[in-house]
Amino acid sequence: MKKTFCVVLVLCFAITAVAQQGGEKSSAPKVATKGEASNLPSEEMVDSFLRHTFGYDQNLKWRVAEIKPAADPSLAEVAVVMSTPGGQQTLKLFVTPDQKFAISGEFVPFGADPYAAMRNLLAEKAKGPSRGAANPEVTIVEFGDLQCPACKRAQPTIEKLMNDVPNAKLIFEQYPIPELHPWAMTAAKYALCVDKQNKEAFWKFIDTVYQHQDEMEPMKVEQVEPLLKGYAGDSGVNADQAEKCTKEPGIEAQIFSSQELGKEVGVTGTPTLFIGGRKIGNVGGIPYDTLKDITNFQAQSK
Repeated sequence: MKKTFCVVLVLCFAITAVAQQGGEKSSAPKVATKGEASNLPSEEMVDSFLRHTFGYDQNLKWRVAEIKPAADPSLAEVAVVMSTPGGQQTLKLFVTPDQKFAISGEFVPFGADPYAAMRNLLAEKAKGPSRGAANPEVTIVEFGDLQCPACKRAQPTIEKLMNDVPNAKLIFEQYPIPELHPWAMTAAKYALCVDKQNKEAFWKFIDTVYQHQDEMEPMKVEQVEPLLKGYAGDSGVNADQAEKCTKEPGIEAQIFSSQELGKEVGVTGTPTLFIGGRKIGNVGGIPYDTLKDITNFQAQSK
């Protein structure tokens, strides 16, 4: 169920269950120092604001995740993880220099070709497993977490998109969120190790993980790992070799690199798609025909 909160025409945002929009990044608060910007509100001020605004709702919890200068350095950017019994969502606030007003939402690219910078950045840095056209008209970059239920639900949509849009390429960037999904990092390691042996087997492996996600959800990492090794073998690669590969430092470094790229491009939850550089953060909330139209349009607009 979608709940909407508004504050005197200045602040309005939606808290939507993870079941609809995906897991959100959870981490310790990151607060820039006053030396980095003089107009940053304190964590205590943000918490007081939230308490006065949402304290009436006993089912709503929050955690200040980050306070930093915004893309426009005259503003402060505040990220708050909002939690309800139905899931989590990240609220972003942009606070004015006098700290009297806040705007809720996202900065969106602007200009004659607003997605060019992101498109070029991802073309340079997105190096995850890929499939599709060798010379694509449009590239889709997915940041996904193999334990994320929303990623599982989005997979058929993405698969259909790849079948329906000619000359498209899909790149999968590993973005496990260990704070929410304890075995996601291990699954990401196995996925990359499967890819090292056989590029096509990678996609079969993640399909299999998603198929068994529900039964593995309550398990501990040590219980899931033998299953992941078995799924690696089922995908057509050497399971023992895949297991050995997961212990290599380079595999973890590759995942960390994907996570850093995700942070750089503003990923706050999974799945997040970038279609020709255009960010789509709510895959499950967009009608398929609209998503297809966006993809085709981006292919024609590059």
